[in-house]
Amino acid sequence: MKGLTPIVKKVAQLMSGIICIYGIYIVVHGHLTPGGAFAGGIILAGAFILLILAFGSEVIKLRKEETGSSMSESIAILGTLILATVGLLVGSKVFFHNYLPKGTIGELVSAGAVPIYNILIGIEVAAAIITIFLALIIFKEEEEQR
Repeated sequence: MKGLTPIVKKVAQLMSGIICIYGIYIVVHGHLTPGGAFAGGIILAGAFILLILAFGSEVIKLRKEETGSSMSESIAILGTLILATVGLLVGSKVFFHNYLPKGTIGELVSAGAVPIYNILIGIEVAAAIITIFLALIIFKEEEEQR
């Protein structure tokens, strides 16, 4: 897949930064506002997909990139399960127990372990969507080579 014009590439660079910051904002504030990990992860993936579409698949090594995003997805899932298991072992006998101290209601650090879960799940969702997108591009390019 070839890249697009230089104007589109520059606009994609500028917009992907703004989109990425917005996605991070949604993930981090997920326990305070509607949205959260899934919506923020989708927005983050959209920022990276925009760059891939603008610059083309020749700029990145797709097989390596797919492996990297798949690894990020696996590590985020493992981190979530470790945090949930720690909640089980802390003494409450509840999986996904919110065992960290809670802060003042309405502040960014006010939900104990929930923001950490949001961040890990946001990373997992973004990596999963990027992996799916890259797999579709690889499939398309392999079909074109035949």
